[in-house]
Amino acid sequence: MTSTDVRTEAEDSGPSGYAAARLRLLQEGARSGPPRRAALAELTDDWLTGLFDAGAEGLRGVSLIAVGGYGRGELSPRSDLDLLLLHDGSADPDAVAALADRIWYPVWDLGLALDHSVRTPAEARKTAGEDLKVQLGLLDARHLAGDLGLTAGLRTAVLADWRNQAPKRLPELQELCAERAERQGELQYLLEPDLKEARGGLRDATALRAVAASWLADAPREGLADARKRILDVRDALHLATGRATDRLSLQEQDQVAAELGLLDADTLLRQVYEAARVISYASDVTWREVGRVLKSRAVRPRLRAMLGGGKPAPERSPLAEGVVEQDGEVVLARAARPDRDPVLPLRAAAAAAQSGLPLSLHAVRRMAAAARPLPTPWPAEAREQLVTLLGSGRPTVEVWEALEAEGLITQLLPDWERVRCRPQRNAVHIWTVDRHLIETAVQASELTRRVGRPDLLLVSALLHDIGKGWPGDHSVAGEIIARDVAARIGFDRTDVATLATLVRHHLTLVETATRRDLEDPATVRSVAEAVGSQGTLELLHALTEADALATGPAAWSSWRASLVADLVKRVSAVLAGDAPEEPETAAPTAEQERLAIEAFRTGSPVLSLRAQTEPPAEDPSGEPEPLGVELLIAVPDQPGVLPAVAGVLAMHRLTVRTAELRALDLPDSVQESEDSPASEGSVLLLDWRVAAEYGSLPQAARLRADLVRALDGSLDIAGRLAERDAAYPRRRGIIAPPPRVTVASVGSRRATVIEVRAHDAPGLLHRIGRALEDSDVRVRSAHVSTLGANAVDAFYVTGPEGAPLPGEEAASVARALEETLRE
Repeated sequence: MTSTDVRTEAEDSGPSGYAAARLRLLQEGARSGPPRRAALAELTDDWLTGLFDAGAEGLRGVSLIAVGGYGRGELSPRSDLDLLLLHDGSADPDAVAALADRIWYPVWDLGLALDHSVRTPAEARKTAGEDLKVQLGLLDARHLAGDLGLTAGLRTAVLADWRNQAPKRLPELQELCAERAERQGELQYLLEPDLKEARGGLRDATALRAVAASWLADAPREGLADARKRILDVRDALHLATGRATDRLSLQEQDQVAAELGLLDADTLLRQVYEAARVISYASDVTWREVGRVLKSRAVRPRLRAMLGGGKPAPERSPLAEGVVEQDGEVVLARAARPDRDPVLPLRAAAAAAQSGLPLSLHAVRRMAAAARPLPTPWPAEAREQLVTLLGSGRPTVEVWEALEAEGLITQLLPDWERVRCRPQRNAVHIWTVDRHLIETAVQASELTRRVGRPDLLLVSALLHDIGKGWPGDHSVAGEIIARDVAARIGFDRTDVATLATLVRHHLTLVETATRRDLEDPATVRSVAEAVGSQGTLELLHALTEADALATGPAAWSSWRASLVADLVKRVSAVLAGDAPEEPETAAPTAEQERLAIEAFRTGSPVLSLRAQTEPPAEDPSGEPEPLGVELLIAVPDQPGVLPAVAGVLAMHRLTVRTAELRALDLPDSVQESEDSPASEGSVLLLDWRVAAEYGSLPQAARLRADLVRALDGSLDIAGRLAERDAAYPRRRGIIAPPPRVTVASVGSRRATVIEVRAHDAPGLLHRIGRALEDSDVRVRSAHVSTLGANAVDAFYVTGPEGAPLPGEEAASVARALEETLRE
């Protein structure tokens, strides 16, 4: 039967004919989705028009209007009908009331839900001004029958009111959406979601239409219509499966709904719903951010604009990283950025955004997604460092990660991510999908980075620990294989790859053993020690276990579980215990290092050299070399204040220290005797550091040396210069990093006391550490500094003025003083 036949049957048979035609339409297997919704709306239009025409004979200035979802021509099988009987006030009130009864009662008699009202245009506009939900419904008003001019006049007036009142009504609408999200949760993570009310559902899609109608801002269009259609299709199938007007996709109905839609199973259904909800949620985030920016700019008074030059001031652009700037509260690409030539740019921009606590601009993400080059295999060191920085940024990581994922950049960087993306977890303990759980674990792990010596391995293992859930079988076993492949691709060495694989394979071992086995049995503890293998891996696994549990949900971690795991870790650590290593053996100086040391001794002043470190691309040895950083070699006659002076000069020149080693080099007597040197002793401090420019090009070696000479003789106020530079830039929100942690190694070198510092990397950090150690009247015998993402993990071998290790209490006092300084 064709649509025309169905409409004819409805018109010929009155209400019963409409009911039969409606039933026949809903039972047609060949028609579903938008065609069925449109056909159902058309069928209902014809029936209601007939009811109106039969009761409105002789009446003028009256029209029947569909509003809300029915106004959009979208009727699901059990949707209610939203109707407005509009009149201009000239008709007899009793006649209008009788007409309303002639329409409403047949609808009720068929058991259809009805939302109805009878109003004049003035009353409709007044009610809309008082009730935001009424106004949203009227934005979709559609004429059904009667006076077309009356309907058109109301539509024009309502749209004009909406656009005029948008600066006031849109914040109200945003608050309404936020309150609803707080009550209903996020559709993309719920096992039994409300398709209409949850965040990312049909209500939010309607809100985006309202924002667009205001002409104040618009939502990202790509994928939005398809996402909305998918959720409507699921709701249609839910109505048919249950026979009820429900929007709640309950567990017991999911298999039947999936079958109705021709899907493999309920998990496939949920994954499609989650993907659609994610598109709508992301579009909402971008749209409301744009609304806020537009309203903020409109709030600037004309007089102030005149003071700023009579026109719109140029937006302020503040540099964040190479090719990345902040503008209007968002992270955008610099004008000189070339995503087609800079494969690390997406990760660099994402890390800068997360570290600054700012959103990534939609335009920037789309530009990078469209033009970005694939990273070589293995990744360059900078790409790996930027990934670690992004993962270690705490809560802001989530929003930035979602922005990258919305445009396909995550699966481009990590193809294995596709199998866990939007994958549901049918477990009452879990509150997230697999992919979101992995990011939440990284967020929790970022709070624990001060507890481990390799925060980069902790953060990457957090990202990968459940990556095997997209594969059949034990996800820990599958995940170990995937983790090995991913870790090698992103550039970790063999030892680190093995450690990451162990962490993924055994990420459940500690909590399962602690809660299910007898810890008094030595065999239990030995088995865990054999699986873990080393103290460093045990330290990482302990932190990963806690982060994983905290990210799972409130039922997964408790003080009882924490104490059991801590007890097991203590016992395993005792099995693995051994003497801590001595101060690392340093290699013999190279010819270049000896040359610089002799020149520094001879001249009595610092000398340095800058040398770019490069290697051929992995995929094409004959191609353009990949930069590894810049090696900075500095030789300085031994004297107090070298470490803070060098670190301060580098910070002034916006050079980021990636790794650093400082050691004293004693020159042979033959060199000392043959040189007429201003230096009083034959000891030279040798600093071998790898540095990178925050953005822009590297400074000239001559400028660095000149500033270093001034810093050492006290004529350059480094602290003041750094403070002036910080004051010149606007304060950003930034992330709330875990507090620094400074400890004394329990078993250190016999020749020095080892002070370990774990802190958030920031410009001038090494300068502050060096000054604090100088203020504590200790000498730095050697330093071993590494930056892992945004985490600084440093070890300083210090002695007293006489060159001996510090007594226990004095060492603890130095560590406390340094930690207090870094917390300021």
